Amino acid sequence: MIQRRSHDRLRIPYFCRHTIVVLLLHALVTGCQKESESIVSIALHPTNANILYVATNDAVYKSRDAGASWERFPSFSARRVTTIAIDPQLPATIYAGTMGDAVYKSPDGGQHWLPHNVGLKEHVSFVNQFVFHPALSEKIYAATTVGAYYTKDAGREWEERMNGMKEVHIVTSIAINPKDPTILYAGTTGGIYRSDDAAMSWKKVNNGLIPESELMASMALGVNAIEIERVNPDVVYAGTTKGLFRTANKGGQWERIGQSLPDPFISSVVIHPTEPSLIYIGGPGGVLKSADSGKTWQTMNQGLATLNIRALVMAPKSSQSLYAGTNGSGLYRSANGGNTWTPMPLKAAASSPG
Repeated sequence: MIQRRSHDRLRIPYFCRHTIVVLLLHALVTGCQKESESIVSIALHPTNANILYVATNDAVYKSRDAGASWERFPSFSARRVTTIAIDPQLPATIYAGTMGDAVYKSPDGGQHWLPHNVGLKEHVSFVNQFVFHPALSEKIYAATTVGAYYTKDAGREWEERMNGMKEVHIVTSIAINPKDPTILYAGTTGGIYRSDDAAMSWKKVNNGLIPESELMASMALGVNAIEIERVNPDVVYAGTTKGLFRTANKGGQWERIGQSLPDPFISSVVIHPTEPSLIYIGGPGGVLKSADSGKTWQTMNQGLATLNIRALVMAPKSSQSLYAGTNGSGLYRSANGGNTWTPMPLKAAASSPG
C-alpha cells in the first residue's frame, strides 16, 4: 500500500517530491491513528484459512484462529513494516518489507526474523511489494523506492532489474503474468512498464494512461496496484492516484474506467480468479464492487467504521471471504462477498509455543 500518515514525511526526507505525493496524498486527511488502527498490509495463508498476518503502523500480527486472537511479534526492525508476503509454496516462510531496513525474512511463521539484504543498495529503504514466481517461489521480485529488484534464491542475494527504466526509479507495485511468468508489469510514480523477458529489460506502456508531457509534473500519476486477470492475462487493471485503468492488450492501450467512482485514488484492486468480470477496489471511498468488468460499481461499505481502505485481499480458498485494512479503524472481514463487514480487533492471544 502506498498511503502513509502525515508525520512520515519527517522520517523520509530524502524521498523525492513524487514519492511524497504518492505516499501522502490521501493519508494527510486521516491524521494520526492510535496503535494498530491503521492496517497497511494483509497476507493470507494459501491453504489454511485460520492463519493470516497483518502489518500495522506499529507491528506485525499473526492469527492462528481466523482472527479471533492475535500474536504480536517483538520488533524485528528499527523501522516500520510496510508490506508482508507469504511464500505460496512454503507458507511458514514470511517476508517483510520495511521503511528503513529493507527486507526481513522469517523461516518459522514469524517467530524469528533475519535481514535479507545482500545486493540491495544501502538506500533501498522503502519496500512496497513482493511478488513470487507462480511456479518457483524462491524467485521473488521486489518493488522499492529505488527500482525493481530480483532474487533467485529466496532473498539470500538481490540484483537490480532496472534496464529500460531510465526516467522513473520509484517502483510502487509489480505484477507477474500467472500463465507466462516472463511477462511482468511495474507500476511507478510515472506510469507503467512491461517486461517480456523476466525483468531483464522494461519498456514504457503508458498509452492512454498518462500523457508524456505530464510525467515530470509534481502531481504525476502513481500506480498503487496492478492486477492481471487469471483467465485472460492480456487483461490488466491498474489502480492509480488518478483513477482506475484497464487494458485488454498487455498495456498496448489503456482506458480509464469507473469515472463515477467517489474518489479517483485507488489503493487496491482484487479480481475474482474464475469470474474475471467481478472486481473489487479499495480507496478513500471505501470498498466498491463491479460485476461487469468495471462498467458499473456498487458501494460495499456496510459495517465499515472508516472508509479509507489501505489493503484489500480475497481469501485464496473462498472468494466470498474478503479482508479489508483501513486507515483508521483496523481490520475487517466479509464472509458474503463484501455485502457486510465485521471488525476483527487485534486482540492479544494467549502465549503459545512457536
